[in-house]
Amino acid sequence: MGKLKSVLVLSLFLTSFSMVTKTVALEVMITPELGEFRVKHAGKQLLIRRNQDTDALLEFDFARISRPCPPFCAQPIEVADGVKTIGEVELIAFMRTSLNDGSGLLIDARTPDWHERGTIPGSINIPFTHLNIGQGANEITLEESLAQFGASKKNGSWDFTQCKTLVLWCNGPWCGQSPTAIRGLLDIGYPANRLHYYRGGMQLWQVFGLPVVTPDGELVNQ
Repeated sequence: MGKLKSVLVLSLFLTSFSMVTKTVALEVMITPELGEFRVKHAGKQLLIRRNQDTDALLEFDFARISRPCPPFCAQPIEVADGVKTIGEVELIAFMRTSLNDGSGLLIDARTPDWHERGTIPGSINIPFTHLNIGQGANEITLEESLAQFGASKKNGSWDFTQCKTLVLWCNGPWCGQSPTAIRGLLDIGYPANRLHYYRGGMQLWQVFGLPVVTPDGELVNQ
């Protein structure tokens, strides 16, 4: 009798758990098949899901629709030959695969003041000014950055055999910082097929209600 009672209690628990699970099912999915995932950031495993408030609106800087051009001009879809431009679905696939297994890096190419205000989870900050010689990059900033990317120097030249696949992004389709970084990397020989451009940047990341974090992994929104 005691054994039967235990089975009934377990059955009721599982039924209740199933009901709770259904109750908290996400209304706002990322794609029809994916509701949430985790990404490592500042030593933490962060849960990535869209804002579930269907009345949420953009605020502050990224709600603005008009900025002086130049410098805030529409960026082309294709930054350079061989560099793939990606959207949110492709970025998330990258975060779940290449970023997760260490074969790729997500690069916030904005200046440090922007990075401090909030970044896409999983990103590291390598400013465009450290990657493009025409924008102030020098031997020191290039060596420090390229070492993180898996490149090495041999006989005075850069060897990109072991370099990682990079996704570079900045503030949005009107921001030229990540395109400038990409062109700087191409100029020194970084393989185009290992460079991706997330053109939507911070603005479209937030348009989709995805979380923004501080450099040390604290939630900025939601």
